[in-house]
Amino acid sequence: MTENEVKIMIEAGLNCESVEVGGDGYHFEATVISKEFEGKRPVARQQMVYATVQEHIASGDLHALSLKTLTPEEAA
Repeated sequence: MTENEVKIMIEAGLNCESVEVGGDGYHFEATVISKEFEGKRPVARQQMVYATVQEHIASGDLHALSLKTLTPEEAA
């Protein structure tokens, strides 16, 4: 799995202002900025992002995804 594939999955599942993904093909880190996070607690934000890649986590294609989730205001 590539960084771009992870980015595309997240963007397809959430309305994002920005998604940045880094990683080694097995472990990834993502910073996701979305208005959809407004009013949500950190755990709920992470669950929203994990839902976009859950199929690949379950299959083992994506082993680990560390997240930083921000609203546009928090990112500014």
